[in-house]
Amino acid sequence: MGLFAEIREDFSNVYRNDPAISSRFELFFNYPGIWAVTWYRIANRFYRKGLRRTARFIMAINQVLTNIDIHPGATIGRRFFIDHGIGVVIGETCIIEDDVLVYQGVTLGGVSLTPGKRHPTIKSNAVIGAGAKVLGDIIIGENAKIGSNSVVVKPVPDNSTAVGIPARIIEKGRDKDPLSHNKLPDIDKELFEYLLKRVAVLEHILMQDNAEILEQDLELEHIYDSFLKAMK
Repeated sequence: MGLFAEIREDFSNVYRNDPAISSRFELFFNYPGIWAVTWYRIANRFYRKGLRRTARFIMAINQVLTNIDIHPGATIGRRFFIDHGIGVVIGETCIIEDDVLVYQGVTLGGVSLTPGKRHPTIKSNAVIGAGAKVLGDIIIGENAKIGSNSVVVKPVPDNSTAVGIPARIIEKGRDKDPLSHNKLPDIDKELFEYLLKRVAVLEHILMQDNAEILEQDLELEHIYDSFLKAMK
């Protein structure tokens, strides 16, 4: 596919990914992500022809205008959409396949200064939530979803969701809605709820079988109450 055909496809893709758009005026003036991708596609052509300074200059101007930093050496597939876009960073050796959706504040970065492949590979139809950091030469699988503000440093399988810091993987299949950030589980909350319930069960057993432990527990409660009163 030629350069201008790719750019036309990128512009058309906005209507598929953002229901808020209502006119072409908005498309040209309210979507820095589409302009960043457009400038990237032009710069990438220069980069591949060996005109690296020209490519870097183009993307430097783009960074000033859109506040999006895409290295011209990155490999980006068709219909790549950056929604809102502000603060997105995409590294030199990053590979992004077709139909990937990225939100504001995302970093696709490296964890090593060693030359070579050091940035992530994002497979087709993946969704990277706002503020997420995907770091290192890892693979984010097809149809995977990265929760907002997650820090991903390990590969994510196909059709899975990664959430948390560092991100944990939930192999439960992706929701058909590419957004659904409100449906992502709170792993830390679930773990704490389990621990609290477990402690409550153990306390109940101990108090039933050992009166001495019950007395010690009451004494600790009084000490704790006194401490809280002293802090007021």
